[in-house]
Amino acid sequence: MNFPSGRKDTQAVLQLQCSTSWTSGIHGEFIYLSSFNIFLSITGVLGNTLILVALRKVSSLHPPSKLLFRCLAATDLCVGLIAEPLGIVYWISVTQEQWKLCRYAYAFFFIVSYLLSSVSLLTISAISVDRLLALLLGLRYRQVVTLRRTYVLVVIFWLMSAVVSANFLLNPIIPSWYGYIVIPLCLVTPIASYAKIFLTLRRLQTQVRGHVQSGQINPLSIERHRKAVFSALWVQCTLVVCYLPYGIVRVSVSYSKTYPSSVFMVGLGATLVFLNSSLNPILYCWKISGVKKAVKETIREALCCLRS
Repeated sequence: MNFPSGRKDTQAVLQLQCSTSWTSGIHGEFIYLSSFNIFLSITGVLGNTLILVALRKVSSLHPPSKLLFRCLAATDLCVGLIAEPLGIVYWISVTQEQWKLCRYAYAFFFIVSYLLSSVSLLTISAISVDRLLALLLGLRYRQVVTLRRTYVLVVIFWLMSAVVSANFLLNPIIPSWYGYIVIPLCLVTPIASYAKIFLTLRRLQTQVRGHVQSGQINPLSIERHRKAVFSALWVQCTLVVCYLPYGIVRVSVSYSKTYPSSVFMVGLGATLVFLNSSLNPILYCWKISGVKKAVKETIREALCCLRS
């Protein structure tokens, strides 16, 4: 980020984000962003609440895998419940030129958004590794990947992300360097995991077609693994599509002169990131049959309660 005064502390960032030099002429665009994010906030909260309730009824998922999906749904719920309202407050405060409120809103908006995005990326990577271990370990999978170990991993994700995000108040450079390390790692890990999965599945399918003994994996288990992998891969690809524009815009803004239009593009990129939280519940219902069935049962129960 280019700091005209040469300062790179938190106060310098907040003064730039909440100033007429950066936001003049785009107040109308911020109002449109706020309106759309109100809609996304509502759909994100309703959709992910429904998914969290439905996941409790799903028995087809291995408990550690279910915990990872519940963690991802919980971060998406917090996006609609906390991050997006903070973003709306920030954008509205800019249009009203309430700079004190703007600085507070942006600080909390950045911290919460960074925390939830970090947990989402780490969880998505963990899901890809979980699918790889389920294929490679076979019967040993349930002994190695336990619910206790997965809980420890999820807690580490949240604590590490919270500590790094909170450091924005001390030094905004710390979250930036954390992103330079974690984001490439969270991109490379799923790519490597899914590449290994597809190569292994292809080899096993070739063995089955050639009537070669394939150990503990039979054709039915291969098909089951394939469906589980494609379900996780859809979630992964959707996240990349929603996050990539924001990353591109953020990098281009960091290495060029900042204009009000580029500030709006950053806000638009953040909105696409938030869109991911509303799309994930749809993907769960579409690609995971157990979740789809549980969601239908939950909706029927809710409608019965309303009628009574």
